Amino acid sequence: MELPNDINELKQLVYTLIDEIVSLKTEVATLKSQVASLEKENAALRIENAALRKENTELKQENILLKIEISELKARLNQNSSNSSKPPSSDYFNRKPAFPKTSVGKKGGQPGHKGDTLKQIDNPDKIVECRPYGCECGHQFKNEDIFLAEKRQVFDLPQPKLEVTEYQIFSGTCPICGKTHKGISPSNANSPAQYGNGVRAYLTMLSTTYKLPYKKIQLLFKDLFGYSVNESTVYSANKRCYEELAQSEKVILENLLKEQVVHADETGIKVNKKNHWIHTLSSIMFTYQFAHEKRGREAFISESSILDNLINWLIHDCWSSYFNLEKIKHALCGAHLIRELQGVIDNNENNKWAIDLRRFLLEVKEMSFTKRLQNRSNIEMRYLNICELGNNTEPFPIKIPGKRGKPKKTKARNLIERLIKHQDAVLAFAFNQEVPFTNNLAERDLRPAKLKLKISNCFRSEEGAELYARIESFVSTARKNNKNIFEELKGTFDGQNFLTLQGS
Repeated sequence: MELPNDINELKQLVYTLIDEIVSLKTEVATLKSQVASLEKENAALRIENAALRKENTELKQENILLKIEISELKARLNQNSSNSSKPPSSDYFNRKPAFPKTSVGKKGGQPGHKGDTLKQIDNPDKIVECRPYGCECGHQFKNEDIFLAEKRQVFDLPQPKLEVTEYQIFSGTCPICGKTHKGISPSNANSPAQYGNGVRAYLTMLSTTYKLPYKKIQLLFKDLFGYSVNESTVYSANKRCYEELAQSEKVILENLLKEQVVHADETGIKVNKKNHWIHTLSSIMFTYQFAHEKRGREAFISESSILDNLINWLIHDCWSSYFNLEKIKHALCGAHLIRELQGVIDNNENNKWAIDLRRFLLEVKEMSFTKRLQNRSNIEMRYLNICELGNNTEPFPIKIPGKRGKPKKTKARNLIERLIKHQDAVLAFAFNQEVPFTNNLAERDLRPAKLKLKISNCFRSEEGAELYARIESFVSTARKNNKNIFEELKGTFDGQNFLTLQGS
């Protein structure tokens, strides 16, 4: 920079430079102030950003939980008997079979089916002859002119009435020693007027087998026989039947302990407005039921139960308490698993594994036992591969900060973990010929308890539930053995039925 020669110009230049320096200092101060403000603002933005990140994480977790909850609510709304444990009666007009069925052959009874068509009998109770009396020409028919052309039999009910047997008890005095002797009446005739064992069996059958409330039994009895039986009489009949069946129950339990396969299930009931459970142990020929206030382990090891003494196969629905029984061999109900898998298919987007596993189980079910054994390693490998796909597909539970307890799992996650954990129990039907695919036997034996609740709402007392359970156990067992229920109940009151004969 060339300096001017004139001192005044030089001074003017200096003053100009000084002004520029002052201006630059002011500008620098302003910039510093702006930088400080920006840094402060940046720090605030960082804090806000951290808060937003935290909020975003919480919202994501909440979103996952809401999606799970929405999925569960949708699944609950879409529940029916094919994808849950709801009974078919709840399906209304959209009923579907539990398993896909293919139509084979003609409709109606198949070859080999034992029909129940009404047939004529050889010795009818009453015969009415329908004879022709004469011809239009005036000829009157005589016995030698006619022959039996055909027979038609009408099976009808006579007017029901009670048969009254009177026992006349005589007494006499010995003319030699003067001692008085009196005739002895049967043990079932110990009052001036009473109902017999046939009536007791009928009342018990109406109350327990056909689930009629006491009041309706009273009305029915009056309509049929003209006598208004007391409600206390119905109760007394049930109570006495319960006591008489004690030995029969022992025979049922002894036989169940010998069975190779026993089915177990339980269903909720109301007893005096409190939750209780009816438990059943079933085989092809025997049924045992008992009532208990608990569903799980306490009921299983109670005096009423023999579950802790079973040593062979137990078929059940994967209720966790059953796996605490260590002596038995476990097998899971395939029908329950099929319904649960169908629930995943109906309500989950990522459901390929459920579709594959459902198809796989039904395919194995249709295989012959020999083919299953020949392909055992392949069956087990396919099962593991499908379960691995499900394990990788279903989301793992997320632990939410601040929330106590275990993180919540989806139904699909719970199912796949159970399927992996209990592989042997799931595939037990495939490699053990005596093990069936489903637990339907126990479920069928429990259905009457639900029917009892639908008609009568609840049991008034624990005693009432106990009476029902023992009598229903006997009735179910009698049906399985093709016995006439009325005759067996009457025999029970008389002191002997088919089970006590078997046990003696």
